Amino acid sequence: MSDPIIYSCDHYIVIEPGKKEISLTEKETLFWLEEWLNKIEKLPVDLKEEHNKKTAAKRLLDTACDLKIKPGFTIQWFAIRIEPPRY
Repeated sequence: MSDPIIYSCDHYIVIEPGKKEISLTEKETLFWLEEWLNKIEKLPVDLKEEHNKKTAAKRLLDTACDLKIKPGFTIQWFAIRIEPPRY
C-alpha cells in the first residue's frame, strides 16, 4: 500500500522516450496522460471500465507510474515534492 503522503504531491516529472524529462503540475500531468490515452489504439485492460479518458488518466496517476504506448515505447511519471510537507 502506498504512503498517503504521496497524494499531497502536486507536481510530477514526466518522461517520454527520446525527450528530456519535464516537470508538470498535477493538472498538466493529467492532461498529458489524457493526450497519450487518446493516441493509443487499445486501452489497457484495467482502464476499460473507466467512463472516459479523463477518469482513466486520473486512475493512472493514482495507481501507476508508466504506460506502454507500443512495444519499446513507454512513458513514465513520478510524483515530486516542490515544498516540504506540512505536518
